[in-house]
Amino acid sequence: MRKNILLALVACSGMLSVANAQEAVVVEENVAVAELTPCKDYYDLSSGNWFIQAGAGINVPLVESYLPNGEEKIHMTAAYNLGFGKWMSPYLGLRFSALGGALHWDNGVYTKSKYANLNVDLMWDMFNTFGSSNSNRVVSILPFVGLGGTFCWDFTQSGIADTDGSAKGNSWTLPVSAGLQFRFRLNEKFDFFVEGRAQMYGDNFNNAAYGEPVDVNVTAIGGFTYNFGGRGFNTVNPCDYLAQIDALNSQVNDLRGALANCNNRLAAAEAQLPCPEVKCPECPEVVAVPLMSNVQFTLNSAKVRKSEMINVYNIAKWMNENPEVNVVVKGYADAKTGSSAYNKTLSEKRAQNVYKLLVDKYGIAADRLSVAAEGSDSQVYDENNWNRVVIFSEAK
Repeated sequence: MRKNILLALVACSGMLSVANAQEAVVVEENVAVAELTPCKDYYDLSSGNWFIQAGAGINVPLVESYLPNGEEKIHMTAAYNLGFGKWMSPYLGLRFSALGGALHWDNGVYTKSKYANLNVDLMWDMFNTFGSSNSNRVVSILPFVGLGGTFCWDFTQSGIADTDGSAKGNSWTLPVSAGLQFRFRLNEKFDFFVEGRAQMYGDNFNNAAYGEPVDVNVTAIGGFTYNFGGRGFNTVNPCDYLAQIDALNSQVNDLRGALANCNNRLAAAEAQLPCPEVKCPECPEVVAVPLMSNVQFTLNSAKVRKSEMINVYNIAKWMNENPEVNVVVKGYADAKTGSSAYNKTLSEKRAQNVYKLLVDKYGIAADRLSVAAEGSDSQVYDENNWNRVVIFSEAK
């Protein structure tokens, strides 16, 4: 009888010690576990997502146009394009775009000039904004607006007079432009694009100042974009640690509930002394339970961050202490990253990288580990971002 009571006291004292140890992490007496408020993802802008482009197309100047016989018409000429820029986020990019070529129009007579133009464009990815962010989307629509400068020279027709009374031979103008680009992904490095742009000028763009107060030059360009420095964005969420705090709070509350229940049973047993059949059947058995860690990843990445290396170390240490146990390394991906096939490959890369660390860095025997790629078809957590993870489980 006394032996049974003594065993119950030892079990409850052990649980009290565990609860006190947990209180070093969370001090509050009663922890309320509430649903976490999602935090905003910030994008890593340090490298990648640079691009250059080259293309050609046509110019259509919409300027003052007339011929004495009334047969003036719109003339199309060749246009050439070079561009260089960077996507600052999945939604906005900045580009320097140069255009040049010849211009033809009717200014009393058939008139020509040459021009060179440089613009700074702000680009917007509509599909990433209104849909999910996807660096491998096949088709994208990119509206843009820009400011720039244009120099025209070699006018074949006299125009606006200079300060000395002679006809000016060139003109400087500052256009405002807007346009739309359609981008078609060919592979990891190359895209094909088609874009149209309308540039609005003051009345002296074509060295003539009469008629409508605004001159317009319309260009249609097709070409190729080369992406270098990587594609896609790594996200940084300063509130990722809240998931760990939530898990610790749940453990503390579970332990406190079990401890209170055990104390109540112990008090009931003591009250029934000297009954020899007093037991504490609902006191949880104290057993050694392994710490099964997991490894979190950022968006579209299979690289194990330095902050996650402690979790790889923990599982390696546990496996060394339990040499009879084998472990499955399971990789996952969140459902919004990309296609099911892409996520399958991404989750396998994540699991393989953790597997290599355990074998190469911490000396775990390869035959004690197996790798599984769950992709995004199986979502472990309701919170989408939490599924960018590798989880360890004991092999059966």
